[in-house]
Amino acid sequence: MKLNFDEKGLIPAVIQDRQSGKVLTLCYMNKEALDRTLREGKVCVFRRSKGRVMLKGETSGNIQAVKEVFVDCTDNSLLFKVEQKVAACHKGYFTCYFRKVDRDGKESVIEKKVFEPKDVYKK
Repeated sequence: MKLNFDEKGLIPAVIQDRQSGKVLTLCYMNKEALDRTLREGKVCVFRRSKGRVMLKGETSGNIQAVKEVFVDCTDNSLLFKVEQKVAACHKGYFTCYFRKVDRDGKESVIEKKVFEPKDVYKK
């Protein structure tokens, strides 16, 4: 598979729940994260804020088991269909896209929390 990584060596990856079809998150992968994801069958991401590769759900245990992988027509983004354990969002929601914005710019929460972050991410 030939991919077009950006100038920082990253490629965007859309993560989608295979069962519901909901988009869970958009993350970035470098070659190491992609290789590890394909090898292990669990989504690994390059955390730009930490500057390292991490297993998605490493802290919470809410991993994403890879079921299918697709590449777009210009080889510069990926789509992973996954089986999500509990939730994808670190704020406690199933999807990171739990807020809806109307045409007036008003934002509303459209999902219910499935876990309380303070109980999962103890320091």
